[in-house]
Amino acid sequence: MANKKTKAATTGTEVLRILWEEKYFWAWKKIGLIEEHLGKKGYHFSGPEMGMALKRAKYLHRRGKAGSYEYIQKYPFEAEEAPIMGAKRK
Repeated sequence: MANKKTKAATTGTEVLRILWEEKYFWAWKKIGLIEEHLGKKGYHFSGPEMGMALKRAKYLHRRGKAGSYEYIQKYPFEAEEAPIMGAKRK
């Protein structure tokens, strides 16, 4: 039996980073589709929390108008280039 490492997130910001790492944002996604996908994984964040996390995600590009934004990754996830949240730089 393979021992698969699982990741858990406690904030909207963390869960979006996991989705980015999993290449979820390779194509345009509307917030409703993102929330539905997260719900299937057991994550249920409030609308304002998800909206703010999506807005702050510097690796995502947003297009559209208020109430109907879509998101896509600006660049693919690269483990050595993506800073860990909360990590201090030397």
